[in-house]
Amino acid sequence: MTDLNDFDRGLVLGLLIGEGSFGGDGKQPQVTLRMHTRHEAVFRWLVDRFPGSRLYGPYHHGGRSYFQWMARGPVLVRDLLPLLDCELHDGLDGHAAERFAAMRTRYAAYIDRERARAEP
Repeated sequence: MTDLNDFDRGLVLGLLIGEGSFGGDGKQPQVTLRMHTRHEAVFRWLVDRFPGSRLYGPYHHGGRSYFQWMARGPVLVRDLLPLLDCELHDGLDGHAAERFAAMRTRYAAYIDRERARAEP
């Protein structure tokens, strides 16, 4: 699991509550964050904190310029889910917690397989 200090944990959680998407591609879960290109430093910071996550872009269309950060596969299960499992709950943000819970339910088998694979 990624070693994050309290500030890092709070920043990641705040970004994902405010701008994140909890979903998947039908085969595996993913957490996605999309924001304007002016936030590039934040995206680079996320990639540094979550090695194995991916940064895509910049994209330019529809009058928008943005980056998209994605965590899926082992980095999602090993590093990001433990943080979200501990910190994201209805009392903090009901809407985000509901979306996260739906993702966890839909992809429970995948998450279980990835966790079993990671065990020594």
